[in-house]
Amino acid sequence: MDEIWLHILNIVAGLILCVGFLEAIPKMGKHLAKFAKWLGGFDTIIGIILIIVVIWQAWYDLFGIILILAGLIMIVGILPAIPAIGKSLEKVAKFVGGFQGIIGIIVLIVGIWGLIQ
Repeated sequence: MDEIWLHILNIVAGLILCVGFLEAIPKMGKHLAKFAKWLGGFDTIIGIILIIVVIWQAWYDLFGIILILAGLIMIVGILPAIPAIGKSLEKVAKFVGGFQGIIGIIVLIVGIWGLIQ
């Protein structure tokens, strides 16, 4: 049951991160993009929850690392406020942010795949 919430978080995070690609989807892309932009208002909260859930569940495999990177991209605005490691994490998040769309698609696929199984 816990994994279902993680897959739903993956889908939400994937939609937020790949919002630029969503309009290219025929028929429903415009609506998905509008929904993803609305979700983008909660990206910091969703990113924090995503990171906490991945660490809490101790998923340190490849998908867990991708999810942590997605969470870092989503919380890049508050990273400088973290003492000692905030600046370093901010640099990592900004670098990885260049691959935001690709990571978003991967996280979206992982979330959908997890719900299908």
